[in-house]
Amino acid sequence: MSGTSLDGVDGVLADFSGDGSTIHTHATCYVPFPAELRADLLALQAPGENEIHREALAANALAEHYAICVRELLDDAGMTPRDVRAAGVHGQTIRHRPELGYTRQTNNPALLAELTGIDVIADLRSRDIAAGGQGAPLVPAFHQAVFGSMEETRVVANIGGIGNISVLDGGRVTGFDTGPGNVLMDLWIARQRGAAYDADGAWAATGSIAPNLLQALLDEPYLRLPPPKSTGRDLFHTEWLDHKLAGFADVAAQDVQASLAAFTAATIADAVAAHAPRARALFVCGGGAYNATLMRMLQDALSAGHVAASVQSTDALGIAPNHVEALAFAWLAHRHLARLAGNLPAVTGAAGERILGALYPA
Repeated sequence: MSGTSLDGVDGVLADFSGDGSTIHTHATCYVPFPAELRADLLALQAPGENEIHREALAANALAEHYAICVRELLDDAGMTPRDVRAAGVHGQTIRHRPELGYTRQTNNPALLAELTGIDVIADLRSRDIAAGGQGAPLVPAFHQAVFGSMEETRVVANIGGIGNISVLDGGRVTGFDTGPGNVLMDLWIARQRGAAYDADGAWAATGSIAPNLLQALLDEPYLRLPPPKSTGRDLFHTEWLDHKLAGFADVAAQDVQASLAAFTAATIADAVAAHAPRARALFVCGGGAYNATLMRMLQDALSAGHVAASVQSTDALGIAPNHVEALAFAWLAHRHLARLAGNLPAVTGAAGERILGALYPA
């Protein structure tokens, strides 16, 4: 999995048994993107010259990094390609326009199959969109399979570049993209301090939330749309942030960072208050789970919204936060092979359950 944070590839080598709810993880791996590839992928987020050529080259480079991740996983586990049934590979989202009937995940799964000698299952979002859905989020079905409880309502918040929640209410599952996760915080610290991200939220912790700026950030029509809905860098990008910051030149840089963290926390907390007010636990995965400042703000925002849910990472449920999404796409590949649906129409808005993904044999 390589997500909207554009930092690198997370990989897992997983064994699913029975109905897929039991998982044994044999190995995990993280392969960071070199600066040049990250810049190329980031540039593809917006229209530009010679896009088809640039995307094809980036897709090849991305497949090569996926192959490095696969080899490291196999080496760590002492396995060979023949021991692996398939690789579920998400690709790198560069456009997500479900309202226009398409989503684009840059990838070269044929090259990856050639490089690894393993069947590849990719293009996991298009089938849901073809059925009238958003194609996202897809992780709620996995969250229900591995984190669901019949005894209590749980919420799982994935905070990557974009944030999304899964409301697991017994056998009923809802979910949607809440808005920005780390993407705006990453953009701001990169501009101000040349860092890829705010490690542990340390810089945001030195600032104070600017109430008027926070209110301006929250004045975004997407946040008021009813689910099903999904979003990405197509909306929350540099120009969006610059537009919102206009008129707040007097706000110190670290206060902007604190306000952006509070914005992410508020969008998630508001979504929980509206759709899971009785939840008693909010489990966080993705990079945001490692941001102590964001986690504290999220707890404060829930309390302010009168939601008595404790905030903790998915470690409490037995899966490290940075492994959840990669496991989710392995699970979706497992579902594809079993000819089982991977989407939840109640989440994406699709006309019905669909088998997701396309197979590229080795």
